[in-house]
Amino acid sequence: MNRPSATDRASPAAPAAGQASLPLRPLWQVLRPRQWTKNIVVLAAFFFALGDKQQHLSPFMFGWALLGAAIFCLTASAVYIFNDIIDRGRDLLHPGKRLRPIAAGAIPLPLAWGLALVLLGIGLAGAWFVGAGFVLTLGAYVLLQIAYTFALKHVALLDVFVIAAGFVLRAVAGGFAVNVSISPWLLICTFLMALFLALCKRRHEKQLVTAEQLRELRPSLLASSERLFDQLIAVMAGAVIIAYAIYTQWPDTVAKFQTTRLSWTIPFVIFGVFRYLDLVYRRAEGDQPEYTLLTDLPLILDILLFGACVWLITLTA
Repeated sequence: MNRPSATDRASPAAPAAGQASLPLRPLWQVLRPRQWTKNIVVLAAFFFALGDKQQHLSPFMFGWALLGAAIFCLTASAVYIFNDIIDRGRDLLHPGKRLRPIAAGAIPLPLAWGLALVLLGIGLAGAWFVGAGFVLTLGAYVLLQIAYTFALKHVALLDVFVIAAGFVLRAVAGGFAVNVSISPWLLICTFLMALFLALCKRRHEKQLVTAEQLRELRPSLLASSERLFDQLIAVMAGAVIIAYAIYTQWPDTVAKFQTTRLSWTIPFVIFGVFRYLDLVYRRAEGDQPEYTLLTDLPLILDILLFGACVWLITLTA
């Protein structure tokens, strides 16, 4: 029997020697399904339009919102695969990313390219079915991510702005999917929250690896100190809370929902931000926001209670 290779040891999902079966588990892993939680932002337009007394949105439009989110999941997975192909050399130097299926050699490059193209094709075809505005927004997202992979992620601080812009595009696409307009303040909140999470992630990355590894993995982080990240995170935490507070009392928001009681949900936003800061600074988390949001019980309860309160307030207005 052949001795397992280093690739096989690094990736338990790789097929054993002598087997020709399709690597189903690595194929699933390379899609990064945990990252799909980011596309919940696509549903935000529908969620906040439900209680809008000016839009009169049909609950059946939820199907279009779900379709939009599913399309973004497929397209984002295509982008992730493309990024993993380009960065496979750097990923081998990272303590966590080296186990990714493409970097570990569990998925052949031709198969990875083919999967990325198929997912991208399905995503773009589905986007045409949703509408022209959705197609343009999805196209802008793909182009932005390609630019990020090749150049923008190597520019200090600009990389986190690109990540935040991706979330704004998701929210805008959700509006096109259900044919509703989104409050500019809601987009600002989305941008600031994404910027906050991205800064926390970069701070964790800077702590995780050595300066020598940073030169190979993410040289842009060498130009930023941990103290700078701490200051920026504090600024963004306050900005998120203030922006949401303004949104709840903005004249257009009050006119749409015919109530000022959305301000009652501000404590949930404050708690969510404070809880995440606690996880980042006390438990050294923050490297995987999508994982934290799905596993931390206080955060999960906070998000559910926030959603329930928004729904009840707008329903009874």
